[in-house]
Amino acid sequence: MEERLLVVDDEEDIREMLGDYLSSYGFDVRTVANGNEMRAALAQTPCELVLLDLGLPGEDGLTLARDLRSQNPAMGIIIVTGRGQAVDRIIGLEVGADDYIAKPFDLRELLARVRSVLRRLRLPVAEAAGSDAEDCTSLSFDGWRMDLASRSLWRASGEAVTLTTGEFDLLTAFVRNPNRVLSRDTLMDLIHHREAGPYDRSIDVQVGRLRRKIENDSARPEMIKAVRGVGYIFTPRVSSD
Repeated sequence: MEERLLVVDDEEDIREMLGDYLSSYGFDVRTVANGNEMRAALAQTPCELVLLDLGLPGEDGLTLARDLRSQNPAMGIIIVTGRGQAVDRIIGLEVGADDYIAKPFDLRELLARVRSVLRRLRLPVAEAAGSDAEDCTSLSFDGWRMDLASRSLWRASGEAVTLTTGEFDLLTAFVRNPNRVLSRDTLMDLIHHREAGPYDRSIDVQVGRLRRKIENDSARPEMIKAVRGVGYIFTPRVSSD
């Protein structure tokens, strides 16, 4: 079955370009110009991934991304932005986007980003995180339990915690490599299959989001600790169930 994409951009020429290009690679692509049209399109037919422009009339892309993520935790979201400032990309990731690409962009790079996010959505987590395959699909650490097959996470109390695609892949990379210092480049490669740029803070943003969901005090993290000038280390003992 064709994977369904929704392009949300107020520039007609960009909508047509992306619609034609992505359709030529076998995707089922719909295009809309604003938030109201986006909601109507998704209510009619859900999709696997949304390409979302930030500079939209009315509700901007950040507001829409936040709403999409709260209502569709398993949906892929790629921010497409003409804003060059790093802060716009960082905020986009903080509200739950899986990736971002800046305008003007190379269509081949955009296609690679789309395929990467969709691949992480549909393939087993062990492969998405770039780790060695293991027979177990359930892992435990510090009272938490993860099910890799269903991409689920539970507290010790049994309460389920919803993670975005990127957050779950990041946590999987950590639990597959406990007590090992992982550089930002390594994490970027494991999760997004590309290196971090010199001013790319997307890994730091996703670590911050993950800490707020699993740490007792995200300001004083005990599980995901920063290693100055290098990256991060996951400190709990991980066991397979």
